[in-house]
Amino acid sequence: FHSCHLWTVCPVFIIHLCFEHQLRQTVQRFCQEKLAPYADEIDKTNEFPRMRDFWKEMGELGLLGVTAPVEYGGTGLGYLDHVIVMEEISRVSAAIALSYGAHSNLCVNQMVRHANQKQKEKYMPKLMTGEHVGALAMSETNSGSDVVSMKLTAKKQGDHYVLNGNKFWITNGPDADVLIVYAKTDPEAAARGITAFIVEKGMPGFSTAQKLDKLGMRGSNTCELVFEDCKVPGENILGPLNKGVYVLMSGLDLERLVLSAGPVGIMQAVLDHAIPYLHVREAFGQKIGHFQLMQGKMADMYTRLNSCRQYLYNVARACDKGHFSAKDCAGVILYCAENATQVALDGIQCLGGNGYINDYPMGRFLRDAKLYEIGAGTSEVRRMIIGRAFNALFK
Repeated sequence: FHSCHLWTVCPVFIIHLCFEHQLRQTVQRFCQEKLAPYADEIDKTNEFPRMRDFWKEMGELGLLGVTAPVEYGGTGLGYLDHVIVMEEISRVSAAIALSYGAHSNLCVNQMVRHANQKQKEKYMPKLMTGEHVGALAMSETNSGSDVVSMKLTAKKQGDHYVLNGNKFWITNGPDADVLIVYAKTDPEAAARGITAFIVEKGMPGFSTAQKLDKLGMRGSNTCELVFEDCKVPGENILGPLNKGVYVLMSGLDLERLVLSAGPVGIMQAVLDHAIPYLHVREAFGQKIGHFQLMQGKMADMYTRLNSCRQYLYNVARACDKGHFSAKDCAGVILYCAENATQVALDGIQCLGGNGYINDYPMGRFLRDAKLYEIGAGTSEVRRMIIGRAFNALFK
């Protein structure tokens, strides 16, 4: 890199490129050693028995708090670094990467942005080391993107709040030690009556119900949370009282950004398997990769992957410079998610019959990719966000 002509033009840019390359290689090696041998079995069994060990190993590498401040055990890096880590874990196991994203972004990022000093000192260090697993709980059976319709209530009793109700579709729910939970503290105030709480596993009245048997992202444990007169100390309010929607929405753009790296990692995994296969499998006396229709599929998969990756990296770089765009954060996950599903379908087609059997991972890639068109706000919601952003320019 130092010999590159850009070194004299923009040395900081080159330093960043070198670091990003080293970060990617480090995560690649780590995932190949610690995760790849288990990826297929995780999908088949919907279990990752060494998940706690893996979490602590990620903590040792500093991966659990990529964008968290160093003083609380984080790494103090940027969102571009975060999406590179998310991408490389997703390339090996999208399911475990989803759990990683729920911990490192949905939970930790909200702590970084809104927790007070005492809360950060109490919760952040163990979340950084991997001793604790984090989660965020907003969705319910009848309220996903429609935040205001949530039914979980939190009524003040003395210096505590008593929570009653349920949360559903909660990634890391069965494993989480620390959860950020949204509840209605003033049901009559609609969006202005929701508050975020820090809930700990083991608090009286808090339990987890059935683990969900999902189509994809198997091994990323998801469940229902149950609150039955669950007493949460008032000091565990995250951010201002009745400002939970602000707390939630302030992190949604960054959530969409980081999770966009999941589909990119899946697309790379499809190419990792499909391209070599096309140059080994023979039909009609030649490698099938030499047929023009297969060359077309290779070209389409390659261009989809790289256009998504560059869009993702550009949005991440903008966020690192303080330029946050709800339109682009919604746009990048919309674009990456839908392209990942198509690339996975193309990968299955490239392998033909072998793409349709579970001896090959193509089916897993497709099932995992589809989640990203639904979770973190559906594709339809993302299109609404983009459309409303343009409409706002003409009010």
